[in-house]
Parts: sequence; C-alpha cells; structure tokens
Amino acid sequence: MTTARTSAQIIAALEKLFEEHFGFPPSEVNMLPVSGSDRRYYRLREGTTTAIGTYNANIAENNTYYYFTELFKKHEISTPEIYKISKDRRCYLQQDLGDTSLFSMLMEEGQTDHVRAYFHKALAQLAKLQWIAGRETNFDQCFSTRQFDEKAIMADLLYFKYYFADLLKITYNKNLLMDEMEQLSRELGRIQPQMLMFRDFQSRNIMVHEGKVYFIDFQGAMQGPPQYDIASLLWQARAQLPEAWKEDLLNGYVTALNALPISRIDEIHFRKGYAQFVLLRLLQVLGAYGFRGLLEKKTHFTSSIAPALKNLELFLAQHPQLPAYPEMRTLLEKISSADVQSRFEPPVFKEEKKLVVTVNSFSYKSGIPKDKSSHGGGYVFDCRGLLNPGRYAAYKQLTGLDSAVQQFLMQETRMPDFLEHVYALVSLNVEDYLQRGFDHLSVSFGCTGGQHRSVFSALQLAEYLRNKYGIEVNVFHLNEKKWVRPAE
Repeated sequence: MTTARTSAQIIAALEKLFEEHFGFPPSEVNMLPVSGSDRRYYRLREGTTTAIGTYNANIAENNTYYYFTELFKKHEISTPEIYKISKDRRCYLQQDLGDTSLFSMLMEEGQTDHVRAYFHKALAQLAKLQWIAGRETNFDQCFSTRQFDEKAIMADLLYFKYYFADLLKITYNKNLLMDEMEQLSRELGRIQPQMLMFRDFQSRNIMVHEGKVYFIDFQGAMQGPPQYDIASLLWQARAQLPEAWKEDLLNGYVTALNALPISRIDEIHFRKGYAQFVLLRLLQVLGAYGFRGLLEKKTHFTSSIAPALKNLELFLAQHPQLPAYPEMRTLLEKISSADVQSRFEPPVFKEEKKLVVTVNSFSYKSGIPKDKSSHGGGYVFDCRGLLNPGRYAAYKQLTGLDSAVQQFLMQETRMPDFLEHVYALVSLNVEDYLQRGFDHLSVSFGCTGGQHRSVFSALQLAEYLRNKYGIEVNVFHLNEKKWVRPAE
C-alpha cells in the first residue's frame, strides 16, 4: 500500500517534470484552489514559462484522463496539452490555460452576446466530443462507471434523497418514493441514443484561452445520454442563465449536431429526453451540495444551494407534468418552496454596512491582544492544536503569508476543518451585528510564534468575510517584528 505524499514530495516531483520538459527548473510554485475533488493543482513558473502540475493518487482516474486527452486531441477537441507524466502516473504536467473559465467570464462580463458566443462554441465542441469521439471510445477505459445506466441513475437519485432531502427532515412516504425512483431510473435508463457523456459539463470546466474554449476535468466521462451534458451547462445553479439563452443555446447545439457527419436525430424525442435529464441533473446537483455543504460544511457548496433550489422551482413551474410521479412531485415542491429556499439565502441588510471587523494574528508568548475599541472584545481562537510548520526547517523562516506554508497548512494539517468552524461562529456575530447596526467586531488568532498558523488563519477569515458580506476587514499581524526570517 502506497502512502499519500506530502506537499513537499509532490512539489519536488512536479518540479522534476517541469525541468525535464523545459530544460530548466521553475523558480516559483503556487498551489491553486481545490474544489470538490482530491486532486491537487499547482502553477509552476520560470519567467514567462508556466505550466500546471497535477497530483492525484488515484492512478485509474489519471489513466482515464490520459486516455480521453489523446482521443480528444485526435478529433481536434481542445483540451490542455499534457507535457509530461511521472513514472508512477500520479503526477502530470500540462498546458497552462490561465485563470479565465467560462463561468468567471460570465460573472465578470454578465449576460452579453460576447459571452453567449463562447457558450455556443462550447456546445459545438461538445457535440463533436459526444458524437464523433464517442464513436471511437473504448468505454472500458472509464475508471469508475462505464455507463450511465439504470443503476447509475438510481445512484444519483439516492444521492439526492440521502444527502439532501433527508437532511432537510421533510416528511414524505419513503416506500412510495423509493418505488417511484426505481421506475424513473428504469425509464431514463432506456432513453436512446447513448453516446459519450462528459458527466460534469458545466462552465467552471470550460476554460477560455486566446479566443478558444478548452475542456478540463473530464475524468468522469462515460457512455450515456448526450442530453445530460446540455442540461448540466444550461441549468448550472450559479450561472442562472435566462430562459432566452437556454432556448437559443439548445437550438445552437441541435444546429451543430446537424452539421456533423452523423445520422439525423429525432428532434422531438431528443428534446423530450432533454427535459427529463434536466430534472435528474438538478437533483444530482442538490445531492452534491448537500454532501459537500450540509455534511462537510464547505461554504462554497452551501452558498450554491439557494440558486439550485431556485432552478428546481423554475423547472417545476415550466413542466407541470414532470416528474410524472405524485410522491416525488410533492416532495420536490416542498423542497423548492419559498420557506426552504429562505433557509439558504444570504442575509439581506437594509441599513448601510458600517461594521468593521479587525482580525489579528498574535503570539501567546506576548499575551492575548486587548481590543482597543469601545466594543469590549470579540473572538479569540487558539491555533496551537494544529501541526506547526515552524517545527520544520523548510518552513521555519517562512510565514503564513508564503504559499509553501499555506499549502502545508491546508494539505498536511486540520486547518480546513478549523477554518470551517471559525467561519460558522464568526458569521453568527457578523450577521447579528449587521442587523443591529453595530460598528465593530474583533477576531484574534493565536499560535506559539504568531508567524505561521495564526497569520494564515487571519488572512483566510478576512477573505471569507469580505467575499460573503462585502464589509471592511482590517488585518494586523501583531508579532511581525519578531518573526524568524532569513539573515540579510
């Protein structure tokens, strides 16, 4: 059994791949944000030369990615070029496409014709992936599930049931619902055609680089209904595409499909199947948000629940005949009700936000800092229960401001769990203070030297509060003059 690698080992392996490919080592390695997977991503740089390094201990999943990359390249479907793969196949170096995804472009530019044109490009590429590359796919190369069949569909429905519906504690007839889910999974499992299905085709997995769209994170591809991927993109919860866009983009996909060298499809049958898979995708997404957000307490997923419920409410209003199962329909109407949606909507504050939060990092050797405002104090969190990077020579002269320390804390310690609890506690007071018009809150993080754990925690909380509430947050590192730094 191979043990998981440390951050230092992963970076060393990726640096080796970089030097082998480019002929010189990188001078800078920065960890990129992770989402719902266990893969770790790093940007390696030397001057103007950059690459993305990936580590994934799941070799079967990596092999699927390598296989589909080659297949898509053959059919001129744009994906990042893989430069180098490590001998153990756990690490690989690939083309750096920058930081602009189709989702980030939509969020920054809004619903412009320019952005919509890129959605059309993505759907045209998708059609080629599904129907052209799909004809040559060896589905035995799929690492987990070979086909999105009746069993896989039932798994998605149960994912929704156990990780979302049941967690909300909404009453329903469990036996009847299970019977209806089994009937629905049989019905959807028979829908044809079955092509190559991307599985998670949403705008975060579409990069925009030099005027082209590129697909990433297609490790979960399998044989399945092509409508599912279209539903995933057009009904993505956080994107909230308008109805006119959805209809235009669906028509654009059909046009792109008709231009391919394949037999013409029965469009009426295809659109009927599309509506059914929209519903399934909405439920699968709620299951994922419930697991990652309600159970694992990951803020990004919790904040996505409200728009996902809004999507479900809209779908049910547009399709009074779907789902064609009374118990399921009743449950979905309860779940998407205004009352349930209000549980997950961000707080709305009528008054101008005058609250200012002060976040400190400090050393317990110097004592807990006093709050100098008239408010009288606030939270103090002890970070000393987390593994200290300062124990290791590689990090001793670095601080929580340095990426290497940040990577260590997020990957090798329980810092993510610690921060989730901090976010939940501090949010209670922030929301109450905003409602009551208070103007100050202090939060302090302490560790042994006030240099690594407390510094990083202070930065993370500040970013969280600014992003979630749009309030002013000031950060002070009180032990900065005593930090252990390299000799001049």
